[in-house]
Amino acid sequence: MQKLIYVVDDEENILEIISFNLKKNGFKVKAFFLGEELLEAFGKKKPDLLILDLMLPDMDGLDICRRIKKESDVPIIILSAKSEELDKVLGLELGADDYMIKPFGVKELIARIKNVLRRVKPAGFKDYLKADFSFSHIILSIDEEKHEVVLGNKQIDLNPKEFRLLSILLQKIDSLVPRQDLIREVWGEDYYGDTRTLDVHIRRIREKMSYKDFGRNYLKTIHGFGYRLVSDKDK
Repeated sequence: MQKLIYVVDDEENILEIISFNLKKNGFKVKAFFLGEELLEAFGKKKPDLLILDLMLPDMDGLDICRRIKKESDVPIIILSAKSEELDKVLGLELGADDYMIKPFGVKELIARIKNVLRRVKPAGFKDYLKADFSFSHIILSIDEEKHEVVLGNKQIDLNPKEFRLLSILLQKIDSLVPRQDLIREVWGEDYYGDTRTLDVHIRRIREKMSYKDFGRNYLKTIHGFGYRLVSDKDK
């Protein structure tokens, strides 16, 4: 079945170039000039992936990213002329799966799209983690199928990437998970981006899981190697 991709950009020539090359590579495409048009179509039918410009005539692309990630796990690739590190970090913290800077290479964009789509769980996939973990006197509960994490009695709001990272660390609790393993598992084999993206996501997990200093006490950085979630803060 052909994957459906939505593309929203305020430059007509970019919409034409992306649409042409996506169709050439076997994708179905819907192109939008305005954010409101995109959101209206998204409400009726969700795509398999969204390519999102940040500077649209009617809306801020980051607001669109935030709204979509609140209600779905549809992967998003941001394609923007904004090249400052802060813009990249904001996009990734809001749950974007990748960030490309204009001008861009079409072949690289297609490669990134295929890479992101390979990481998406297929419909009906049932290998979900559902368990309770004890950390001293704190109970952490995770349910991958429902995308829920509860720490103590507080539900933690994690974006898809943060959730996946936590899930991997829980599955390998008390073991060091190398940086490259985490990047490969969450961002894919062919990830082109800055490896500091991982550190940004780990920092956000620590901030969100601040109950009784959980993030600081139990999510350990092993400098030069990776990260480890420990069952005892003194390990």
